[in-house]
Amino acid sequence: MARRYDCSDATDRRTGLREAAAAVRRGELVVLPTDTVYGIGADAFSREAVGDLLQAKGRGRGMPSPVLVGSPNTLHGLVTDFSEQAWELVDAFWPGALTLVAKHQPSLTWDLGETRGTVAVRMPLHPVALELLTEFGPMAVSSANLTGHPAPQNCDAAQEMLGDSVSVYLDGGSTPADVPSSIVDVTGKVPVLLRAGAIGAEQLREVVPELEVAN
Repeated sequence: MARRYDCSDATDRRTGLREAAAAVRRGELVVLPTDTVYGIGADAFSREAVGDLLQAKGRGRGMPSPVLVGSPNTLHGLVTDFSEQAWELVDAFWPGALTLVAKHQPSLTWDLGETRGTVAVRMPLHPVALELLTEFGPMAVSSANLTGHPAPQNCDAAQEMLGDSVSVYLDGGSTPADVPSSIVDVTGKVPVLLRAGAIGAEQLREVVPELEVAN
């Protein structure tokens, strides 16, 4: 039976965050609010938990899960060949709606899906998400919807779709907007905008003027 916690109540929030972190440590799934839409999260380093996440969404391995972090410093243990331009984007837009696709450390034993040696990583601008990520560490987090359905902006919509496949729901109220994060590939010499979302190409080029836009 899924448990749900109202994060607008201080006591419920503390309990919910503690229970959510414990659930993730057990390999279970949780739903959490972010600054874009609600996400479904799992231990990024548990092959089984990530598999359960993809299964709960009805999503194949060809669409691997992004990873959310609670601090830019976490990147040092997750990615390699991270360029100066990539760090400039982190400094300018994190926490926020910018996902960076980078080469992951070859020593990592995670299995997020068919990533071809890369990871899509983001630091969200939402206090509940950041508290959970700080408590637990990096998490595989994807939008909390069934594949093909709209990404949820509130906990009710997420719970209606995902039900008891999730152990803990953290209700942080409605998210500010349903605009997804922008995705920039920083694996090459020049950053490439793969998906224009909350942060447009013009804003990104104020930081990295050489940014290219994928066709």
